[in-house]
Amino acid sequence: MADASALPYPFRLGAHPINWVGEDVKEHGDDTTYEQILDDMQSLGLAGTEMGRKYPTDIGLLKEVLAKRGIQLVSQWKSVLFSDPAYREQELEAYRRHVLFLKEMGSKVISTCEVGGSLHFDPRRTPHEKEVLRLDEAGWRSLAEGLNAAGRIAREHGLKLTYHHHGGTAVERPEEIDRLMELTDPEAVFLLFDSGHALYGGADPLALLRKHFDRVAYVHLKDVRPESLRKARETGADFISCIRDGVFTVPGDGCIDFAPIVGELVRRGYDGWAMLEGEQDPALHPAREYAERAIEYLAKLAPAIKEGEA
Repeated sequence: MADASALPYPFRLGAHPINWVGEDVKEHGDDTTYEQILDDMQSLGLAGTEMGRKYPTDIGLLKEVLAKRGIQLVSQWKSVLFSDPAYREQELEAYRRHVLFLKEMGSKVISTCEVGGSLHFDPRRTPHEKEVLRLDEAGWRSLAEGLNAAGRIAREHGLKLTYHHHGGTAVERPEEIDRLMELTDPEAVFLLFDSGHALYGGADPLALLRKHFDRVAYVHLKDVRPESLRKARETGADFISCIRDGVFTVPGDGCIDFAPIVGELVRRGYDGWAMLEGEQDPALHPAREYAERAIEYLAKLAPAIKEGEA
């Protein structure tokens, strides 16, 4: 049986509950309980998880069910709308509450994503719109100022704001990630490197990791099915449709070569968390089975990576 705790890497491997229960596509795994998710993770030696929509919201109970299985709450997604200055103060207040919750749970990183311009996450958008709105100069400046302020709040409480470049948002393309890194304070704003979203946004995942490694404080390991992505591009499918169509999967099941990516993390001493993330329909792709396959795949990479380090 695959055992994530036995992997010979400096980073710690966890899994996102989105593999079991969809966050953006609610029907995916909607009847799955949090107990099943956490029991599966424990059985595979996965010691970290992000917050999922099925998890208890009562802090006492959440701590109890996680501690019982030896699992750490690593992070929780936080949408922000900093590109619009009118939302700045209410967004920072919400961010502070988010920070305090994660601090109480012993988390060290906050998965943070700007939703301004997104079709699916921006509350100002209407259902009939079809395109992600890119940021103008004022939007970029406002976003950077908001992230820097939020990052300082996180730092005050011993956490790091890790920016999640994400498909279907205004920061998904390589040049947009570069711009965000250039405009933000490296002491306040870090990067959540996501291999799958990197490829989805048009970047070479390894090149992106190498370019911004010094800012990387959190990692999502996600793969992409190239044929599904090709069809999505041809039809102009939006991000949610891509999830429904199975564009994403776990490492080892798509087209991304994770050997150099993991090798880069090892070579440069990354010792934070790396989350397995597939974001697909568990009825077609059972979450525990696919997580186990991913762990086995990562284990098979170890000898070559070790040899490369010698």
